[in-house]
Amino acid sequence: MSDYWNSRVINLSPYVPGEQPRDRQFIKLNTNENPYPPSQRVIEAIRKTADDRLRLYPDPECTEFREAVAARYGVKPENVFAGNGSDEILALAFGAFFESSAQVADNREQGTDGKVILFPDITYSFYHVYARLWGVEYRTVPLAGDFSVNPSDYMIPSAGIVLPNPNAPTGMALPLDALLPLVSYLDTQGKVFILDEAYCAFGAESALVHLCRHPNLLIIHTLSKSASLAGLRAGFAVGSVQLIEGLRRMRDSFNSYTVDRLAQEGAAAAITDAAYYDEINRRIIATRDRVSQELARLGFTVLPSQANFIFIRAPGRSGIDFFSFLRQRGILARHFSGERTADFLRVSIGTDADMDVFLDACQRFLI
Repeated sequence: MSDYWNSRVINLSPYVPGEQPRDRQFIKLNTNENPYPPSQRVIEAIRKTADDRLRLYPDPECTEFREAVAARYGVKPENVFAGNGSDEILALAFGAFFESSAQVADNREQGTDGKVILFPDITYSFYHVYARLWGVEYRTVPLAGDFSVNPSDYMIPSAGIVLPNPNAPTGMALPLDALLPLVSYLDTQGKVFILDEAYCAFGAESALVHLCRHPNLLIIHTLSKSASLAGLRAGFAVGSVQLIEGLRRMRDSFNSYTVDRLAQEGAAAAITDAAYYDEINRRIIATRDRVSQELARLGFTVLPSQANFIFIRAPGRSGIDFFSFLRQRGILARHFSGERTADFLRVSIGTDADMDVFLDACQRFLI
């Protein structure tokens, strides 16, 4: 707390990222990083770009990166927005498409729209942060008893919806035939549906192929997980020209050069090397399924995941005890302290060797 802070800063509850230790060597299964290296095409693209051009500002429109995304997913470049990671794009989207509570109050007085945005009660915690940052009124929709998202719970008048598919930290995903009717319903209200597909590459269905039929749908991807580029910070959104222009107006009112020159080149190279990334992500899926089956055999509760992590509960033991046990043995996982999640850990999928060490520790924890 500081006398110099304004009320906005005082009232913020910032996002807390996963631990990035520097004091000792850990098997890091706490931040959903891809355990395999980036494509060599990415490394070479960055090396070739690291020259005297760094004295120049990068392309503010991220043309090469956007064109690579457009070619990969069969859309036009004007339907693509590039950002400094998906988190930045999400922040811009909250500011561009959802009214602040002050504006909502004005609308109520005028007898117009006074509704709130919706997202799950157990989900990516940055959604709460962005809503508070922009002063957006929101309501969280409880997950079902099995931690699944029930689309019918969202079939109510709202100011917009934000939904990750797969969800985090559960890893559970909705099929598109359950998701798209909700997008259409929201379109009848003239509201935006933000679909966060950060983990879609690990087994879930992407809605990108349906984008042309849903002008209110904004799909956001990150290269941090599926492209092994968490250290690069690059992401993209795909949507109608109107939605993309809204993001551009927000960006250019804040910082026109959000994606640096090296990141643009590396991201474009990653998008073009689909074969490499499809292969390493298939390996992650195979490892995830093997580990899930073994944990279930040991008596753990394992939610069905279509992400590069699993959400698990040890039989008869607390989540914090399990977390501490693993950490003492050099394994980092992510513990969430919420009422329904306190006994669960989110465990990123590492290499097969990493996960064998993890499974051995799980067996020892039960002794």
